[in-house]
Amino acid sequence: MNYSARIDESLARLHEEGRYRTFIDIERQKGRFPHALWRRPDGTERPVTVWCGNDYLGMGQHPAVLEAMHEAIDATGAGSGGTRNISGTTIYHKRLEAELADLHHKESALLFTSAYIANDATLSTLAKLFPGLIIYSDALNHASMIEGIRRNGGEKRIFRHNDTAHLRALLEADDPAAPKLIAFESVYSMDGDFGPIEEICDLADEFNALTYIDEVHAVGMYGPRGAGVAERDGLMHRIDLINGTLAKAYGVMGGYIAASENFCDAIRSYAPGFIFTTSLPPAVAAGAAASVAHLKTDQDLRDRHRQQANALKLRLRGLGLPTIDHGSHIVPVHVGDPVHCKMLSDMLLEDFGIYVQPINFPTVPRGTERLRFTPSPVHGPAETDHLVRALDALWSHCALNRAELAG
Repeated sequence: MNYSARIDESLARLHEEGRYRTFIDIERQKGRFPHALWRRPDGTERPVTVWCGNDYLGMGQHPAVLEAMHEAIDATGAGSGGTRNISGTTIYHKRLEAELADLHHKESALLFTSAYIANDATLSTLAKLFPGLIIYSDALNHASMIEGIRRNGGEKRIFRHNDTAHLRALLEADDPAAPKLIAFESVYSMDGDFGPIEEICDLADEFNALTYIDEVHAVGMYGPRGAGVAERDGLMHRIDLINGTLAKAYGVMGGYIAASENFCDAIRSYAPGFIFTTSLPPAVAAGAAASVAHLKTDQDLRDRHRQQANALKLRLRGLGLPTIDHGSHIVPVHVGDPVHCKMLSDMLLEDFGIYVQPINFPTVPRGTERLRFTPSPVHGPAETDHLVRALDALWSHCALNRAELAG
Protein backbone atom coordinates (compact mmCIF):
# COMPACT_ATOMS: atom_id res chain seq x y z
CA MET A 1 0.00 0.00 0.00
CA ASN A 2 1.13 3.54 -0.76
CA TYR A 3 0.42 5.07 2.66
CA SER A 4 1.33 8.61 1.67
CA ALA A 5 -0.99 8.52 -1.37
CA ARG A 6 -3.86 7.22 0.78
CA ILE A 7 -3.39 10.11 3.21
CA ASP A 8 -3.31 12.57 0.30
CA GLU A 9 -6.60 11.12 -0.98
CA SER A 10 -8.24 11.51 2.40
CA LEU A 11 -7.18 15.14 2.68
CA ALA A 12 -8.19 15.85 -0.91
CA ARG A 13 -11.73 14.66 -0.13
CA LEU A 14 -12.00 17.24 2.63
CA HIS A 15 -10.89 19.99 0.25
CA GLU A 16 -13.35 18.83 -2.44
CA GLU A 17 -16.25 18.80 0.01
CA GLY A 18 -15.36 22.29 1.24
CA ARG A 19 -14.85 21.17 4.84
CA TYR A 20 -11.06 21.14 5.19
CA ARG A 21 -10.30 22.87 8.47
CA THR A 22 -7.68 25.60 8.67
CA PHE A 23 -6.14 27.10 11.78
CA ILE A 24 -6.29 30.87 12.12
CA ASP A 25 -3.22 32.20 13.94
CA ILE A 26 -4.64 34.53 16.59
CA GLU A 27 -2.66 36.48 19.18
CA ARG A 28 -4.92 37.42 22.07
CA GLN A 29 -4.02 40.75 23.64
CA LYS A 30 -4.21 41.13 27.40
CA GLY A 31 -6.93 43.55 28.42
CA ARG A 32 -8.29 43.98 24.87
CA PHE A 33 -10.58 40.93 24.48
CA PRO A 34 -12.42 40.38 22.13
CA HIS A 35 -9.86 42.22 20.01
CA ALA A 36 -6.81 40.29 18.81
CA LEU A 37 -4.18 40.17 16.10
CA TRP A 38 -4.44 37.84 13.14
CA ARG A 39 -1.14 36.70 11.74
CA ARG A 40 -1.61 36.01 8.06
CA PRO A 41 0.29 33.20 6.30
CA ASP A 42 2.48 35.85 4.63
CA GLY A 43 3.65 37.07 8.05
CA THR A 44 1.68 40.32 8.10
CA GLU A 45 -0.70 41.18 10.92
CA ARG A 46 -4.11 42.81 11.11
CA PRO A 47 -6.48 43.53 13.98
CA VAL A 48 -9.58 41.33 14.25
CA THR A 49 -12.56 40.93 16.54
CA VAL A 50 -13.06 37.38 17.81
CA TRP A 51 -16.71 36.29 17.51
CA CYS A 52 -16.29 32.53 17.95
CA GLY A 53 -14.37 32.15 21.21
CA ASN A 54 -15.61 30.04 24.09
CA ASP A 55 -14.23 32.46 26.69
CA TYR A 56 -17.86 33.50 27.02
CA LEU A 57 -17.44 36.05 29.82
CA GLY A 58 -13.91 37.26 29.14
CA MET A 59 -12.64 35.66 32.35
CA GLY A 60 -9.41 34.67 30.60
CA GLN A 61 -8.47 38.34 30.93
CA HIS A 62 -9.90 38.99 34.40
CA PRO A 63 -7.46 40.56 36.90
CA ALA A 64 -8.45 38.16 39.70
CA VAL A 65 -7.65 35.16 37.49
CA LEU A 66 -4.36 36.56 36.23
CA GLU A 67 -3.26 37.55 39.74
CA ALA A 68 -3.95 34.06 41.09
CA MET A 69 -1.99 32.46 38.24
CA HIS A 70 0.98 34.80 38.72
CA GLU A 71 1.06 34.07 42.46
CA ALA A 72 0.94 30.32 41.87
CA ILE A 73 3.64 30.24 39.21
CA ASP A 74 5.90 32.42 41.34
CA ALA A 75 5.35 30.11 44.31
CA THR A 76 5.53 26.70 42.61
CA GLY A 77 6.96 26.97 39.09
CA ALA A 78 5.45 25.73 35.84
CA GLY A 79 4.25 22.11 35.83
CA SER A 80 2.73 19.87 38.47
CA GLY A 81 5.50 17.29 38.16
CA GLY A 82 3.37 14.18 37.89
CA THR A 83 0.03 12.45 37.94
CA ARG A 84 -2.33 13.08 40.81
CA ASN A 85 -1.12 9.84 42.41
CA ILE A 86 2.57 10.67 41.98
CA SER A 87 3.41 14.17 43.26
CA GLY A 88 0.82 15.93 41.07
CA THR A 89 -1.71 16.77 43.80
CA THR A 90 -1.10 20.25 45.22
CA ILE A 91 -2.99 22.65 47.44
CA TYR A 92 -4.15 24.38 44.24
CA HIS A 93 -5.80 21.23 42.88
CA LYS A 94 -7.48 20.52 46.20
CA ARG A 95 -8.66 24.12 46.49
CA LEU A 96 -10.17 24.01 43.01
CA GLU A 97 -11.97 20.73 43.68
CA ALA A 98 -13.40 22.20 46.89
CA GLU A 99 -14.65 25.26 44.97
CA LEU A 100 -16.31 23.02 42.38
CA ALA A 101 -17.95 20.73 44.94
CA ASP A 102 -19.32 23.81 46.71
CA LEU A 103 -20.49 25.29 43.39
CA HIS A 104 -22.64 22.26 42.61
CA HIS A 105 -23.63 21.45 46.22
CA LYS A 106 -22.04 18.02 45.89
CA GLU A 107 -19.89 16.15 48.37
CA SER A 108 -16.91 16.02 46.06
CA ALA A 109 -15.42 17.00 42.69
CA LEU A 110 -12.68 15.43 40.59
CA LEU A 111 -10.43 17.45 38.31
CA PHE A 112 -9.32 16.35 34.82
CA THR A 113 -7.15 17.97 32.17
CA SER A 114 -10.22 18.72 30.03
CA ALA A 115 -13.97 18.21 30.03
CA TYR A 116 -13.50 15.87 27.06
CA ILE A 117 -11.28 13.62 29.17
CA ALA A 118 -13.67 13.94 32.12
CA ASN A 119 -16.57 12.69 29.98
CA ASP A 120 -14.57 9.99 28.25
CA ALA A 121 -12.86 8.69 31.39
CA THR A 122 -15.98 8.71 33.56
CA LEU A 123 -18.45 7.22 31.09
CA SER A 124 -15.99 4.56 29.91
CA THR A 125 -15.33 3.49 33.50
CA LEU A 126 -18.91 3.06 34.70
CA ALA A 127 -19.25 -0.51 33.40
CA LYS A 128 -16.47 -1.54 35.80
CA LEU A 129 -18.53 -0.18 38.67
CA PHE A 130 -21.94 -1.41 37.50
CA PRO A 131 -21.72 -4.67 35.51
CA GLY A 132 -24.57 -4.90 33.01
CA LEU A 133 -25.05 -1.12 32.95
CA ILE A 134 -27.24 0.26 30.14
CA ILE A 135 -26.52 3.86 29.12
CA TYR A 136 -29.27 5.91 27.47
CA SER A 137 -27.66 8.70 25.45
CA ASP A 138 -29.21 11.71 23.71
CA ALA A 139 -28.60 11.54 19.96
CA LEU A 140 -26.87 14.94 19.96
CA ASN A 141 -24.53 14.35 22.88
CA HIS A 142 -20.99 15.67 22.52
CA ALA A 143 -18.30 13.54 20.86
CA SER A 144 -16.56 13.04 24.21
CA MET A 145 -19.69 11.47 25.68
CA ILE A 146 -20.19 9.29 22.61
CA GLU A 147 -16.59 8.10 22.78
CA GLY A 148 -16.79 7.34 26.50
CA ILE A 149 -20.00 5.38 26.04
CA ARG A 150 -18.50 3.49 23.10
CA ARG A 151 -15.37 2.57 25.03
CA ASN A 152 -17.50 1.51 27.98
CA GLY A 153 -18.20 -1.69 26.06
CA GLY A 154 -21.62 -2.16 27.63
CA GLU A 155 -25.16 -1.81 26.34
CA LYS A 156 -26.26 1.56 25.03
CA ARG A 157 -29.49 3.06 23.76
CA ILE A 158 -29.69 6.26 21.70
CA PHE A 159 -32.84 8.31 22.18
CA ARG A 160 -33.96 10.97 19.74
CA HIS A 161 -32.77 14.43 20.69
CA ASN A 162 -34.71 15.79 23.67
CA ASP A 163 -37.46 13.21 23.02
CA THR A 164 -38.50 11.99 26.47
CA ALA A 165 -41.29 9.84 25.02
CA HIS A 166 -38.70 7.90 23.03
CA LEU A 167 -36.49 7.69 26.12
CA ARG A 168 -39.42 6.28 28.11
CA ALA A 169 -40.07 3.64 25.46
CA LEU A 170 -36.43 2.54 25.56
CA LEU A 171 -36.43 2.37 29.35
CA GLU A 172 -39.66 0.36 29.38
CA ALA A 173 -38.24 -2.17 26.92
CA ASP A 174 -35.26 -3.09 29.12
CA ASP A 175 -34.94 -5.33 32.15
CA PRO A 176 -36.22 -3.38 35.19
CA ALA A 177 -33.45 -4.89 37.30
CA ALA A 178 -30.59 -3.77 35.02
CA PRO A 179 -28.51 -0.80 36.22
CA LYS A 180 -29.23 2.25 34.08
CA LEU A 181 -27.79 5.71 33.43
CA ILE A 182 -29.21 8.57 31.33
CA ALA A 183 -26.56 10.82 29.77
CA PHE A 184 -27.52 14.20 28.31
CA GLU A 185 -26.54 17.87 28.11
CA SER A 186 -28.01 21.02 29.58
CA VAL A 187 -27.10 23.28 26.62
CA TYR A 188 -26.40 21.74 23.22
CA SER A 189 -23.73 23.94 21.75
CA MET A 190 -24.48 23.76 18.03
CA ASP A 191 -28.15 24.84 18.17
CA GLY A 192 -28.11 26.39 21.62
CA ASP A 193 -31.15 24.46 22.83
CA PHE A 194 -31.73 23.18 26.36
CA GLY A 195 -32.14 19.61 27.55
CA PRO A 196 -35.42 18.68 29.32
CA ILE A 197 -33.74 18.19 32.69
CA GLU A 198 -36.80 17.85 34.91
CA GLU A 199 -38.53 15.36 32.61
CA ILE A 200 -35.38 13.24 32.39
CA CYS A 201 -34.98 13.32 36.17
CA ASP A 202 -38.61 12.18 36.54
CA LEU A 203 -37.94 9.22 34.23
CA ALA A 204 -34.74 8.42 36.11
CA ASP A 205 -36.68 8.27 39.37
CA GLU A 206 -39.38 6.12 37.82
CA PHE A 207 -36.95 3.61 36.28
CA ASN A 208 -34.28 3.75 39.01
CA ALA A 209 -31.63 5.21 36.68
CA LEU A 210 -28.64 7.40 37.42
CA THR A 211 -28.43 10.83 35.78
CA TYR A 212 -25.33 12.25 34.07
CA ILE A 213 -25.46 15.82 32.76
CA ASP A 214 -22.89 17.70 30.71
CA GLU A 215 -23.06 21.38 31.75
CA VAL A 216 -19.98 22.41 29.77
CA HIS A 217 -21.67 25.29 27.94
CA ALA A 218 -23.67 26.34 31.00
CA VAL A 219 -21.30 26.49 33.99
CA GLY A 220 -20.47 30.06 34.89
CA MET A 221 -23.35 31.22 32.70
CA TYR A 222 -26.63 30.14 34.31
CA GLY A 223 -27.95 29.95 37.83
CA PRO A 224 -27.57 32.39 40.74
CA ARG A 225 -23.95 31.25 41.32
CA GLY A 226 -23.15 30.09 37.80
CA ALA A 227 -23.50 26.38 38.49
CA GLY A 228 -25.45 25.82 35.28
CA VAL A 229 -28.95 25.21 34.01
CA ALA A 230 -29.68 22.56 36.63
CA GLU A 231 -29.01 25.17 39.31
CA ARG A 232 -31.11 27.75 37.48
CA ASP A 233 -34.03 25.31 37.39
CA GLY A 234 -33.59 24.11 40.99
CA LEU A 235 -32.71 20.56 39.89
CA MET A 236 -29.05 20.10 40.84
CA HIS A 237 -29.92 17.83 43.75
CA ARG A 238 -31.56 15.41 41.32
CA ILE A 239 -28.44 14.94 39.18
CA ASP A 240 -26.02 12.19 40.20
CA LEU A 241 -23.02 13.23 38.10
CA ILE A 242 -22.32 16.70 36.72
CA ASN A 243 -19.65 17.31 34.09
CA GLY A 244 -18.25 20.80 33.56
CA THR A 245 -15.37 22.69 32.00
CA LEU A 246 -12.99 25.38 33.17
CA ALA A 247 -12.05 26.35 29.60
CA LYS A 248 -15.17 28.22 28.50
CA ALA A 249 -17.00 30.64 30.82
CA TYR A 250 -14.24 30.28 33.42
CA GLY A 251 -11.64 31.26 30.84
CA VAL A 252 -8.82 28.89 31.82
CA MET A 253 -8.42 25.14 31.17
CA GLY A 254 -9.51 21.80 32.59
CA GLY A 255 -12.62 19.75 33.21
CA TYR A 256 -14.26 17.99 36.13
CA ILE A 257 -17.06 15.91 37.50
CA ALA A 258 -19.01 16.73 40.66
CA ALA A 259 -20.85 13.98 42.51
CA SER A 260 -21.01 12.11 45.79
CA GLU A 261 -17.75 11.43 47.59
CA ASN A 262 -17.81 7.70 46.88
CA PHE A 263 -18.64 8.23 43.20
CA CYS A 264 -15.67 10.56 42.72
CA ASP A 265 -13.47 8.21 44.72
CA ALA A 266 -14.45 5.28 42.50
CA ILE A 267 -13.71 7.19 39.26
CA ARG A 268 -10.42 8.40 40.77
CA SER A 269 -9.51 4.81 41.59
CA TYR A 270 -10.64 3.04 38.41
CA ALA A 271 -10.46 5.47 35.46
CA PRO A 272 -7.22 5.14 33.41
CA GLY A 273 -7.87 8.58 31.90
CA PHE A 274 -7.45 10.02 35.39
CA ILE A 275 -4.85 7.69 36.86
CA PHE A 276 -2.27 7.92 34.08
CA THR A 277 -2.51 11.62 33.14
CA THR A 278 -0.21 14.35 34.46
CA SER A 279 -2.27 16.82 36.45
CA LEU A 280 -2.93 20.40 35.44
CA PRO A 281 -0.18 22.95 36.21
CA PRO A 282 -0.76 24.53 39.64
CA ALA A 283 -1.03 28.00 38.08
CA VAL A 284 -3.88 26.80 35.85
CA ALA A 285 -5.69 25.28 38.84
CA ALA A 286 -5.18 28.49 40.82
CA GLY A 287 -6.57 30.64 38.01
CA ALA A 288 -9.57 28.36 37.56
CA ALA A 289 -10.33 28.40 41.29
CA ALA A 290 -10.21 32.21 41.30
CA SER A 291 -12.54 32.32 38.29
CA VAL A 292 -15.07 29.91 39.83
CA ALA A 293 -15.03 31.82 43.11
CA HIS A 294 -15.49 35.16 41.37
CA LEU A 295 -18.39 34.06 39.18
CA LYS A 296 -20.28 32.72 42.18
CA THR A 297 -21.04 36.37 43.00
CA ASP A 298 -20.85 38.27 39.69
CA GLN A 299 -24.42 38.11 38.44
CA ASP A 300 -24.00 41.47 36.74
CA LEU A 301 -21.50 39.95 34.31
CA ARG A 302 -23.95 37.16 33.44
CA ASP A 303 -26.74 39.69 32.96
CA ARG A 304 -24.62 41.84 30.62
CA HIS A 305 -23.68 38.76 28.63
CA ARG A 306 -27.32 37.77 28.20
CA GLN A 307 -28.18 41.31 27.06
CA GLN A 308 -25.44 41.22 24.42
CA ALA A 309 -26.57 37.82 23.11
CA ASN A 310 -30.19 38.94 22.94
CA ALA A 311 -29.24 42.16 21.18
CA LEU A 312 -27.27 40.29 18.51
CA LYS A 313 -30.08 37.80 17.89
CA LEU A 314 -32.59 40.64 17.60
CA ARG A 315 -30.43 42.48 15.06
CA LEU A 316 -29.86 39.35 12.95
CA ARG A 317 -33.55 38.45 12.95
CA GLY A 318 -34.30 42.00 11.86
CA LEU A 319 -32.22 41.38 8.74
CA GLY A 320 -34.09 38.18 8.02
CA LEU A 321 -31.00 36.04 8.55
CA PRO A 322 -31.70 32.39 9.47
CA THR A 323 -30.68 32.46 13.12
CA ILE A 324 -31.44 29.56 15.46
CA ASP A 325 -32.75 30.89 18.77
CA HIS A 326 -33.64 28.57 21.63
CA GLY A 327 -33.10 31.21 24.30
CA SER A 328 -29.49 30.42 25.19
CA HIS A 329 -26.36 32.52 24.76
CA ILE A 330 -25.28 30.70 21.57
CA VAL A 331 -26.12 32.41 18.25
CA PRO A 332 -25.93 30.07 15.24
CA VAL A 333 -26.62 31.39 11.73
CA HIS A 334 -27.64 28.64 9.33
CA VAL A 335 -25.86 28.54 5.95
CA GLY A 336 -26.55 24.96 4.84
CA ASP A 337 -23.58 24.48 2.51
CA PRO A 338 -19.94 23.87 3.48
CA VAL A 339 -18.46 25.86 0.59
CA HIS A 340 -20.64 28.91 1.26
CA CYS A 341 -19.99 28.58 4.98
CA LYS A 342 -16.21 28.62 4.52
CA MET A 343 -16.46 31.43 1.97
CA LEU A 344 -18.45 33.61 4.36
CA SER A 345 -15.97 32.93 7.15
CA ASP A 346 -13.00 33.81 4.93
CA MET A 347 -14.59 37.02 3.65
CA LEU A 348 -15.60 38.16 7.12
CA LEU A 349 -12.01 37.72 8.25
CA GLU A 350 -10.22 39.18 5.23
CA ASP A 351 -12.60 42.01 4.32
CA PHE A 352 -14.05 43.00 7.70
CA GLY A 353 -11.61 41.80 10.38
CA ILE A 354 -14.28 39.54 11.91
CA TYR A 355 -13.15 36.10 13.03
CA VAL A 356 -15.79 33.36 13.12
CA GLN A 357 -15.05 29.75 12.19
CA PRO A 358 -17.35 27.74 9.91
CA ILE A 359 -19.06 24.77 11.57
CA ASN A 360 -19.20 21.87 9.14
CA PHE A 361 -19.71 18.10 9.13
CA PRO A 362 -19.00 16.02 11.23
CA THR A 363 -19.55 18.59 14.00
CA VAL A 364 -23.04 19.16 12.57
CA PRO A 365 -25.02 17.04 10.06
CA ARG A 366 -24.49 17.69 6.35
CA GLY A 367 -26.80 20.39 5.09
CA THR A 368 -26.86 22.20 8.43
CA GLU A 369 -23.51 23.97 8.14
CA ARG A 370 -23.46 27.24 10.02
CA LEU A 371 -21.57 30.16 11.48
CA ARG A 372 -21.70 30.08 15.27
CA PHE A 373 -21.35 33.41 17.07
CA THR A 374 -20.54 33.68 20.77
CA PRO A 375 -21.09 37.25 21.98
CA SER A 376 -19.59 38.30 25.29
CA PRO A 377 -20.17 41.16 27.75
CA VAL A 378 -17.28 43.03 26.11
CA HIS A 379 -18.65 42.84 22.57
CA GLY A 380 -20.02 46.38 22.63
CA PRO A 381 -22.52 48.15 20.33
CA ALA A 382 -19.78 49.14 17.88
CA GLU A 383 -18.56 45.55 17.43
CA THR A 384 -22.12 44.27 17.10
CA ASP A 385 -23.03 46.93 14.55
CA HIS A 386 -19.92 46.15 12.49
CA LEU A 387 -20.75 42.43 12.50
CA VAL A 388 -24.39 42.93 11.52
CA ARG A 389 -23.51 45.26 8.66
CA ALA A 390 -20.88 42.84 7.38
CA LEU A 391 -23.27 39.88 7.44
CA ASP A 392 -25.95 41.91 5.70
CA ALA A 393 -23.58 42.81 2.89
CA LEU A 394 -22.05 39.36 2.48
CA TRP A 395 -25.34 37.47 2.55
CA SER A 396 -26.45 39.36 -0.53
CA HIS A 397 -23.02 39.12 -2.16
CA CYS A 398 -22.99 35.34 -1.76
CA ALA A 399 -26.54 35.10 -3.19
CA LEU A 400 -27.92 33.25 -0.20
CA ASN A 401 -31.70 33.15 0.04
CA ARG A 402 -32.66 34.52 3.44
CA ALA A 403 -36.32 33.57 3.45
CA GLU A 404 -35.72 30.06 2.10
CA LEU A 405 -32.93 29.30 4.55
CA ALA A 406 -34.88 30.73 7.46
CA GLY A 407 -37.73 28.36 6.65
